[in-house]
Amino acid sequence: MMYKFTASIVKEGAWYVAHAVEYDVTSQGKTIREAQKNLQEAVELYLEDVPKKQIARESPLITVLDAHL
Repeated sequence: MMYKFTASIVKEGAWYVAHAVEYDVTSQGKTIREAQKNLQEAVELYLEDVPKKQIARESPLITVLDAHL
């Protein structure tokens, strides 16, 4: 079965850090594509150990907010 998930990717120093929002799984890579590939593999490994009924089915609401200082 194929699952879609939301990923955020940020550059931290020389690395791109990728985070799967629905599953709280994180990976990294030296390029965006490598970070995506590594995150996909990490999520697949994570999902192998999660009962099917616990796998998130809905995408989270993603929004941008302002912080006033």
